[in-house]
Amino acid sequence: MGTLCGVGAGALWGLVFLAPELARDFTPLQLAIGRFLAYGIIAFFVIMPRWPVLKSRLKKQDWRALFWLSLFGNTLYYILLSKAVQSGGIALTSLVIGFLPVAVTIIGSRDKGAVSLTSLLPSLLLCGAGAVCIGWQALKAPEATHQTSMGLLWAITALLSWTAYAVGNSRSLVRLSTVSVHDWNLLIGLVTGAQAACLVPIALLSGHLDHDLMSWSCFVGVSTAVAIIASFLGNALWNKMSRLLPLTMTGQMILFETLFALIYGFLWEGRWPRPIEVAAFTLIVCSVMTCVSAHRKHHRTFSNAAMQSSRNGV
Repeated sequence: MGTLCGVGAGALWGLVFLAPELARDFTPLQLAIGRFLAYGIIAFFVIMPRWPVLKSRLKKQDWRALFWLSLFGNTLYYILLSKAVQSGGIALTSLVIGFLPVAVTIIGSRDKGAVSLTSLLPSLLLCGAGAVCIGWQALKAPEATHQTSMGLLWAITALLSWTAYAVGNSRSLVRLSTVSVHDWNLLIGLVTGAQAACLVPIALLSGHLDHDLMSWSCFVGVSTAVAIIASFLGNALWNKMSRLLPLTMTGQMILFETLFALIYGFLWEGRWPRPIEVAAFTLIVCSVMTCVSAHRKHHRTFSNAAMQSSRNGV
């Protein structure tokens, strides 16, 4: 069930990579504000009936966690992601985000009872090989340009931001047993919406607001669609998955976002993937499958050891 939730979240989140292309006339800051204002408004109306109960269950440290998770996982991440897509393209950006499992797995391997890095080594090597393919395409391929290199830089920065979110969110959900994953998702939406509202004056002062009615209509439509599909539904599936899977496996699940984003990107650009992209795609899929296999073996070993210990105690 945890893996299925991860696949669903990836399929919905992959659509986020299309938004900067669909509304290319708008800046990454404007795209982030539009998406998360819509997300915040939706979260506000859905959460209001349960607000008195939720408020009593949250401590000061929980509100601090919500602020930083909203910043690194939504506001800052989406600005960086949009800049990466508009500079380097959908395929490059989505493949770089596929690096996330390496960082999260290494961090999660320190958790108690986690799968060891030795067991995860085949998965990490496959993911690393895929990363080499990505780097070659961005820096050494004949079609690479200075703008492509900048796209790579923005994508790496977005990756760091999302790594911080993935680790912090997973650990927060484990700690907060009194708050459902659905309510946690809505609370993040509420805080993210407030952050987006605070950014509106900056967007107004920076200009770039001279658009026709058709462009503004497209912007509103894209922002609302991404807020509902990716932020509301996608985050709900991801939070559900975060409570069902260990942190070392949580990072691997983000690769499904990479896979779906690539598919959407190729459909948008109307082309077949290049050989180097096929290689990266294949290596990432193999990385996920070997990671899932390692966790299954670890779970069986842990269960057998616990059963044997129980018998010895009797």
